[in-house]
Amino acid sequence: MIDIIGLLFWLLIFAMFLQPTMNYWRLKEARLRLIAQLEKKYNFQLITLIHRQEKIGFFGIPFYRFIDIDDSEAILRAIRNTPPNIPIALVLHTPGGLVLAAAQIARAIKNHPAKKIVIIPHYAMSGGTLIALAADEIWMDPNAVLGPLDPQLSIEPGLSLPAPSLIKIAKMKGSNASDKILIMADVAEKALREVREFVKDLLIDKLGEEKAEKIAELLTQGKWTHDYPITADEALKIGLPVKKSIPPEIYELMELYPQAPINRPGIEYIPYPVFPRHVPSHKYPET
Repeated sequence: MIDIIGLLFWLLIFAMFLQPTMNYWRLKEARLRLIAQLEKKYNFQLITLIHRQEKIGFFGIPFYRFIDIDDSEAILRAIRNTPPNIPIALVLHTPGGLVLAAAQIARAIKNHPAKKIVIIPHYAMSGGTLIALAADEIWMDPNAVLGPLDPQLSIEPGLSLPAPSLIKIAKMKGSNASDKILIMADVAEKALREVREFVKDLLIDKLGEEKAEKIAELLTQGKWTHDYPITADEALKIGLPVKKSIPPEIYELMELYPQAPINRPGIEYIPYPVFPRHVPSHKYPET
């Protein structure tokens, strides 16, 4: 009797540890199934870059996801795997992250020969906005938001300050500024120029030089705080190629990302080819 109770106890413990893994694989299977349906319906390669900021595991440990080098490596592989005549749609849901990683992703999207679409159901801030600018079209939920692109410089562990503010304070203090502030202001000027030129380069072929330069200046100069929400309507007024509608299936897809697992990825795609895809007629949602 004691042995049976002990066996049941260990089976229960095993089931408790196994359940989160089983739940994750069920979610993953459901996501891939829906991704396949979307690809077949709209004739594009669908990639997801979805970062949740929620509690994970039964320990309830907060875990935060941002755009990093692992993300850029995975998305570059997905883009390389996509034939040059197949459009790409990237579902983007992120608070931002490393400029290096976001710039790599943006450049890879821009260089893909076929049509590029970024779909934003909720938000794509900072580095997410940088990626969105590489697309031919940005499909946004009417209530979704983008964010400013002013570079954030790390002054010390846990403290990052916007480059435009560092430049401004250095000018205000003049010769009274500390060596550290003056050095950081010099770095801030470089970072600001680099991001502004990169944004202009992403937009110039779609919007022309004058408009691209104007938007690049607006997004990077520090007019807004770094977490300011740029709505779909405001993005349209700025001149970005925004469409205020997304496929309804995207909302279903987002429901299948309730939290970010510890061991990657928020990025998923079906390697090409898995099923026959008919390229000639591209069907996109009406806007």
